[in-house]
Amino acid sequence: MFCYECGRTLSKHDFCTACGADVRLYKKIIHVSNMYYNEGLEKAVVRDLTGAAESLRQSLKFNKSNIEARNLLGLVYFEMGEVMSALSQWVLSKNMQPEKNIADDYIDKVQSNVGRLASINQSIKKYNQALVYCHQDSKDLAVIQLKKVLSLNPRFVRAHQLLALLYIDGEEWERAERELRKCMKIDRNNAQTLRYLKVVEDMLTPEEPTRQSAKHKKDEAVRYRSENEIIIQPLNVKEPKRSGVSTLLNMGIGIIIGLAVTYFLLVPAAEQAVRTEDQDRITAISNEADAKTVRIQELEGQISGLNESMQGLRQQMEELEADEGPLPFYDKLLLAAASYVETKDVAAAAANLEEIAAEVQLEEMSEGFQTLYGRILGEVGPELASQFYNEGYSSFKAGRYDEAVELFTKVVYYDPEHVRGLYTLGRTYEESGDSENAILCFDKVIELFPGTEYAGYAQTRRGNLAAGN
Repeated sequence: MFCYECGRTLSKHDFCTACGADVRLYKKIIHVSNMYYNEGLEKAVVRDLTGAAESLRQSLKFNKSNIEARNLLGLVYFEMGEVMSALSQWVLSKNMQPEKNIADDYIDKVQSNVGRLASINQSIKKYNQALVYCHQDSKDLAVIQLKKVLSLNPRFVRAHQLLALLYIDGEEWERAERELRKCMKIDRNNAQTLRYLKVVEDMLTPEEPTRQSAKHKKDEAVRYRSENEIIIQPLNVKEPKRSGVSTLLNMGIGIIIGLAVTYFLLVPAAEQAVRTEDQDRITAISNEADAKTVRIQELEGQISGLNESMQGLRQQMEELEADEGPLPFYDKLLLAAASYVETKDVAAAAANLEEIAAEVQLEEMSEGFQTLYGRILGEVGPELASQFYNEGYSSFKAGRYDEAVELFTKVVYYDPEHVRGLYTLGRTYEESGDSENAILCFDKVIELFPGTEYAGYAQTRRGNLAAGN
């Protein structure tokens, strides 16, 4: 323990031996803070996270510089799924003690995993959206959002509790109990969880008969043993006289009971099935919308990249035109890029690129020109390569090898990573009798795609061609 005035180590005396400051009250405050810290540590060990968090907060009230208490409070928050609260405590701890602080390791482990951090942020956004849905009385949408939250952050106690509360509101007692049991595994002594669980258990557990009623029933029967069997004979029970009216009455009562069973058992089951189907449909629509949103963001990023490349190329064109006059092929490339950004017409973009490639030597063009050309080619190439491959394979099967060679060459040009197109080009050369070009294609497959099944096929066929088979 150090003096709050001079920072020297304190002795057993009630004053600082270095500066003479009165430290009696200061020692008591530090002692109480440490006591609450030890209490919080004991509760955390037995997974009483709520109690541990309360004790640690009390510890920090007495001594906000208690680094061990602050770091442990961050761990408790993290275990309860409150990642942002945990990071806040660790950042404060790091600012108070920059050197030799384990909070550095905790922060690095969270921030180094970018995917995990993104999923945590996404879970918080979805939890807030679920709260909005609850305020709007859109409970089905809130349940869907909370399920997504828990798939991203399974230890988020508040999300489990809110989902259980929605199940309770919908009288889905067993589902509510499952969610609350999950909360109990994370935090044993959460008062809100225990309160919800008490309500659910009261609804799921039937009332037991009292001892008095059980004793009364026991008194109304006589037990005696007959050989190896115990016979129970009720007392004061008279056999009712049966009549036609009573039979009809019993039948009517049976029919009414049957209808009641049908209404109270089958109808809710059917309604639940319909509700489940609606929820599945809503989930599918939500997932589809999320996928479309991601795709839109990807396309917007691609468009932004193309626009930046176009802007840089325009600047280079202006500089070149000042020295060499107008350059029509730069205009063509810019028009091709602008047309693709606006229309997404792959065929038109490919035709423009082929026309430009026929007029210029790409290797001699500026870096900006090559960058924009390569960006457009990378956008349209895979789709065109797929189309040309299907057409080329049809020609290959029909024995039109010259046509197939031309189409497979386009496949490799538009998508250099199309291993199947390169391998089939080699097969086409092999079938047409051009062993030299076939070996070249097979060598490229082995070199560019080692370890793939096509590399194995190419190795075998190259060996046969080299051996003259």
